[in-house]
Amino acid sequence: MMKKLTLLALAGLIVAGGANAAGDATAGKTKSATCVACHMTDGNSVNPIWPKLAGQHYDYLVKQLSDFRAGNRTDPTMAAMVAPLNDQDVLDLAAYFSSQTQAPGAANPDLVQQGEQIYTQGNPASGVAACTACHGASGLGMPQARFPRVGGQHPDYVKKQLNDFRAGVRGNDPNGMMRDVAMKLTDAEIEAVASYMAGLK
Repeated sequence: MMKKLTLLALAGLIVAGGANAAGDATAGKTKSATCVACHMTDGNSVNPIWPKLAGQHYDYLVKQLSDFRAGNRTDPTMAAMVAPLNDQDVLDLAAYFSSQTQAPGAANPDLVQQGEQIYTQGNPASGVAACTACHGASGLGMPQARFPRVGGQHPDYVKKQLNDFRAGVRGNDPNGMMRDVAMKLTDAEIEAVASYMAGLK
């Protein structure tokens, strides 16, 4: 599994290397007026079911917005929000939110030990790979490969995404990478690792 993740990471670096078209953060701030109801002005959502966009990688945000537009990632609310966007709008919004500073999160102390175990070492018995392979020890991700920043993210949002990957509801992960991981996680492991990620800085 680790070899597969390494090869996919390298492939992502190669593919993404020339894909960073220019976005205008100033224009993106103006265009973000329709986003603030859920994600707030600076991209730090206060509702734990909506993700923090502040400080997320530019290329990752471009991909997710593009996937929502194309129907490769589904959500009724987001489908309506991205419908009016053109390609430049996507780039500008990604430039704006990626330039913002993420507000720190906090882990549940009762779940730190189990969450750290899964995040840093995985679960060899069930074949779960360590999250650090793609998301890094501090949860900062790999921007060139479009692996997202997960450190400081709302645990409720992370839990939902892992459950959606596990159930096949979300399928816009490259080569099914996250689906392969999530399908091997138990409910308790998802709860713990999502909480642990929230406390990473």
